[in-house]
Amino acid sequence: MGLFRKRRATLAEGWEDIVAGAVAHWSHLDDDERDRMADLVEGLVTTKRWEAAQGFELTDEVRTVIAAQAALLVLGLEAGLDAYHDVGSIIVHPSTMRFRQLSGGPIPGTVVDGDVDLLGEASYGGPVVIAWDAARRNARHPEHGHDVVLHEFAHKLDMLDHVVDGTPPLPDAEARQRWIEVCTHELHLLRHGHGGHLLDPYGATNPAEFFAVATEVFFDRPIDLERHKPDLYDVLYAFYRQDPAERVRRHLAAGG
Repeated sequence: MGLFRKRRATLAEGWEDIVAGAVAHWSHLDDDERDRMADLVEGLVTTKRWEAAQGFELTDEVRTVIAAQAALLVLGLEAGLDAYHDVGSIIVHPSTMRFRQLSGGPIPGTVVDGDVDLLGEASYGGPVVIAWDAARRNARHPEHGHDVVLHEFAHKLDMLDHVVDGTPPLPDAEARQRWIEVCTHELHLLRHGHGGHLLDPYGATNPAEFFAVATEVFFDRPIDLERHKPDLYDVLYAFYRQDPAERVRRHLAAGG
């Protein structure tokens, strides 16, 4: 373990303790996965620009916990950290962000000016914006099935092909067709109130939000997703090249 820590000299002292205490997923990973995650966390912490909003203090805990959650998504991807090449900066707010926004009114052709609360945001070519209180809470309690960091960084993976359509880059036409069939079907169910209890209704907004919401559940409640929506689990498994349900089973069998 001493050599392992020495190799991570650019990370905060005690970073492993930070992740182990604050990110529930860490306990499900084997040694090889933890080693890969360490490389990814190190890359995210040291190569991305981190900014604080509203006088918020960026601590080692903040950077490390958010980076670990983002690293989880790309743990099995061949591209690794390169999958986040579009993430120039990560902006952290202390809590929920409130913005004024114009939106469509109840009568066609009208608009409504009101407040919108956001826990995070990701835009093509722009930063990832995260509310720290939500990120910290989500990291500790994956059983709730919500994770703002997973959600926003999933959007960045969706944007890798320069189209925000809920379909990330896939290896071939067959995989893409299977993805579209499964996700279109599940999105239809969610929009008509038949999505079950797993997927947040917000995922019905559009295909991009569906992918981000499904990603949260895939990692946070994988056994439930595998049991109730096996086809959706399978296409996410094929894309992320990870089997979080098996990780959880292995952890539980070991007495975790």
